[in-house]
Amino acid sequence: MIDAYEDPGRPDCRGGGRYLWWLVTRQPGRSLAGALLGSTWMVLLAAAPYLLSRAIDEGLEPGDFPALARWTAALFAVGAFNAWLSIMRHRTMTRVRMDANFRTVKVVVGQAIRLGAALSRRAGAGEVVTIGVGDVLTISQSLTVVGPGVGAVVSYLVVAALLLSVSVPIAVVVLLGMPLLGVLVGPLLARLQGAETDYRERQGVLTARIGDLAGGLRVLNGLGGKGLFADAFHRDSQRLLAQGYRVGAVTSWVQALGMGLPTVFLGVVTWLAARLAAQGDITVGELVAVYGYVAVLVGPVAFLVECGYQLSRGVVAARRVVRFLRLEPMEDTGTRPAPTAPAVLHDPESGVRIQPGHLTALATAAPADATTVIDRLGRYTPSTAAWGDVPLSDIPLHQIRERILVAEHEADLFAGPLRDLISGRGTPGDDDITRAIHTAVADDIVQSLPNGLDSPIDAQGRNLSGGQRQRIRLLRALLADPEILLAIEPTSALDAHTEARVAERLHEARNGRTTVVTSTSPLVLDHADTVHYLVDGKVAATGTHDELLDGEPGYRVLVARDENAEELLS
Repeated sequence: MIDAYEDPGRPDCRGGGRYLWWLVTRQPGRSLAGALLGSTWMVLLAAAPYLLSRAIDEGLEPGDFPALARWTAALFAVGAFNAWLSIMRHRTMTRVRMDANFRTVKVVVGQAIRLGAALSRRAGAGEVVTIGVGDVLTISQSLTVVGPGVGAVVSYLVVAALLLSVSVPIAVVVLLGMPLLGVLVGPLLARLQGAETDYRERQGVLTARIGDLAGGLRVLNGLGGKGLFADAFHRDSQRLLAQGYRVGAVTSWVQALGMGLPTVFLGVVTWLAARLAAQGDITVGELVAVYGYVAVLVGPVAFLVECGYQLSRGVVAARRVVRFLRLEPMEDTGTRPAPTAPAVLHDPESGVRIQPGHLTALATAAPADATTVIDRLGRYTPSTAAWGDVPLSDIPLHQIRERILVAEHEADLFAGPLRDLISGRGTPGDDDITRAIHTAVADDIVQSLPNGLDSPIDAQGRNLSGGQRQRIRLLRALLADPEILLAIEPTSALDAHTEARVAERLHEARNGRTTVVTSTSPLVLDHADTVHYLVDGKVAATGTHDELLDGEPGYRVLVARDENAEELLS
């Protein structure tokens, strides 16, 4: 089975079927063992009727009790050996399925990491969750066809050969059964693929809506929109329910035919064999053997139908995985090195110029405009922004990510100990952590937790308040210690007293390093070396906080709520 740290390999993304085949070829020895064990197990199931017929014809009917004992002992030995084979087959196939499961999880997680910031722009959260929760399991289950599925085909051919030695007409009936089964079930499997595809798509949409509702329920409740979104969710769930019924209808026919048709074969072949025995064309032992062969054949035939069903669903799930794996991250064609010395970060579209070593603030009535500027300066969206005299688009992306950090005010917080949560990819020392905690004014958070830095934090910091989560995010960004820190609304959820202390300490801690914050709080703006006042996404005025208050009425209205300025502007 794949090791947690082993390279899962490069998946074949040319289609759902090819992806499933890639999972098989990544574990050839185990897959071959599963097919061999499954085939031997199913063939030996057919050996029981043969041994039973020999015991009747050579032992019981002529009264030869030593022969009867020998055949009975052989029947017992084959049964015991086959029971052991069944255990080994199940163990092997479990490993095959688990390998496929973990390997798919690894390639999906690896692709999510590879996409990075482009993930949320290329795929919805619902689609990723649906892949992780449902599609991965469906894919692994479909690989059952590698073992018992192959064994069902082999045992079917072996039983047909054994029946051929007994009676040609009976063998012909059995051999014609499989094509007939394919004719009847094949169209249903194709229809199932279509219905299953639509169902999976709707399931992804509904999962995304659940995530949106869970994340914004408090806001929706405050705005009075909870009922509206609840009605939309109800409509979507009803559509998914109806599609699920369509999938269930096709599935019920597939499974009914899988169980019913073999039983019909059993009845037809038994009737034909009984007539031949009555006419003296076959012996009583052969009649028993024919009945046993066909009874054994019910299992492989039903297994083939079930494998077809699982494989059909597996192809649908694999197509979703392949579609996700085909997504490409943000284009990176940069070949020029980043500036080696501190340099100006410039966004021509807005006119924002970030002087190195300064604390710069962006103030605007439209927070989205400031966020857009930060995205351009952090190269999270295509732009003409430049670092020194080098366009950001010409610099390799990994160099930008190593030196420029965009800290979003709603960045994800992963579950785990607080120490791991704030450390990121580095291993900061205790002194570094203590300084960062002091700067982010997070001392009270650490002290209030039962085990301090080793206390567990829920996913998205659900066991913390909004202000605590914001300070933890800032703490994490400070511990990363980037050359350039671009922080979006780092204090918006804090009370005035805490916000003032954060602003003061941030200016001191980042002294000599480039820092940009977006904010309209005068407590933050007062500590900035430079403030860019943006109107409609472009710089309308630049200066210190006091200079803009004195000379820019629009800025004064924005940050100080000056009624006289509002009257002047009107």
